[in-house]
Amino acid sequence: MTTTVELPLWLLIVILLFAAVTFASHFLFPSVRWFFRRRLEKVVAKVNERLERPIEPFKLARRHDMIQRLIYDPAVTRAVAAHAKDSGIPENVAFEEARRYAREIVPSFSASAYFGVAIRLAKLLSNALYRVRLGYQDEDALKSLDPDATVVFVINHRSNMDYVLVTYLAAERSALSYAVGEWARVWPLSGLIRAMGAYFIRRKSRNELYRCVLARYVGLATNGGVTQAMFPEGGLSLDGALKPAKLGLLKYISDGFTDGDRDVVFVPVALNYDRVLEDRILIAAGDAGERRFRARISVVAGFALKQVWLRLTGRFHRFGYAAVSFGSPLSLAQFSAGKKGDIAASLGAELMRRIGNVVPVLPVPLVAHVLQGGAPMDRAELERSVSGLLAQLGDAYVHLPRNNRDYAVEVGVRHLAERGIVIEKDGLFHTPEAQLSALAYYANSIRHLVPKDGPVLSADAKEISATAGS
Repeated sequence: MTTTVELPLWLLIVILLFAAVTFASHFLFPSVRWFFRRRLEKVVAKVNERLERPIEPFKLARRHDMIQRLIYDPAVTRAVAAHAKDSGIPENVAFEEARRYAREIVPSFSASAYFGVAIRLAKLLSNALYRVRLGYQDEDALKSLDPDATVVFVINHRSNMDYVLVTYLAAERSALSYAVGEWARVWPLSGLIRAMGAYFIRRKSRNELYRCVLARYVGLATNGGVTQAMFPEGGLSLDGALKPAKLGLLKYISDGFTDGDRDVVFVPVALNYDRVLEDRILIAAGDAGERRFRARISVVAGFALKQVWLRLTGRFHRFGYAAVSFGSPLSLAQFSAGKKGDIAASLGAELMRRIGNVVPVLPVPLVAHVLQGGAPMDRAELERSVSGLLAQLGDAYVHLPRNNRDYAVEVGVRHLAERGIVIEKDGLFHTPEAQLSALAYYANSIRHLVPKDGPVLSADAKEISATAGS
């Protein structure tokens, strides 16, 4: 036992490294993990004190544990066996494929990243780019929601700023888990998005195994009470108009719901903008008839640098108003009562109807809609036409800056003129032929609110909006 042993230096270093790794993995790392876990629990407890809907334990589960739970779910194991048989591959290969899908989908929520970074950045960016307004909301209905129900915010998709705005304005309600498309699955954005609790989806995937893994994750999250946010249109609007709902995620939720389960309450959310940051890209894709966005990194970077330069030189102007409205909640338990068969289509149609009812009307869409007639107008005629349009909108939720129709017209014309969509010549306003698609894009955002054969009267519409931090 006391015999001296001689070792080469390199072998001694290797032995010490193995000893250090063993000590760390068995003694040090568990203590460190416990320390950070306790710290996370304290942060979450503090955050939950001010949230209307506390963060559910499901969302705080370790990502590894959630992946294991998902891939060993009975429905997934059956799908693995079926996929292996149909594809002629061993089951262990199909199982690894399911594990890969689960790792792609399952987020790794960080309360510090969400409440410490994401919400602050969302507020800063929203108010830096827009004059943010909170439109209609039935506060009593929202506050009276069943505290045990799973809340799902369903949102019309106008811009990638939608994520930012809704995160900011829903900050006092709960932490949202978004369904995010493949565009964001790039480093380092993917890590940040996962830390915010979002999960990635392949919108066009036809792989049955992938669909099963995604459906089970959505089902587990819904049953676990995770507050979610989704865009039922399935993508950005290319022409500015509302589109019918794509039924994928809605079907996963409705198919997995049975009587006696935790209720699911859908909250319609409608957004509108005086300027959509990606409008030219979306319009070009719409004109080309394909959902391929020709946005080069150099163009995006150039746009961002230009805005920074304008701000540094004191010449930056915000892109007009952005408004968000919250519609009447819909209980899945009540909606499905007495209905048999697949209800996803009727559920999607009802949710899109409720979203459409509360789309905010802003100055640019107002002016764009009345200028679509084609004939040039002078200022007085433009103001009269806007008055007539406001009368037709009835109970729509309109934001008139300073509660003044004429000033709203001025704001709308100014923003359209700055971008060359509207030109003033000899006191008359008109739109060049090359800009008609852009004019229609903004007019389409409120077209569904205008009666097709409504009379043109001169009256004031209902004015909404509370300032949201700007």
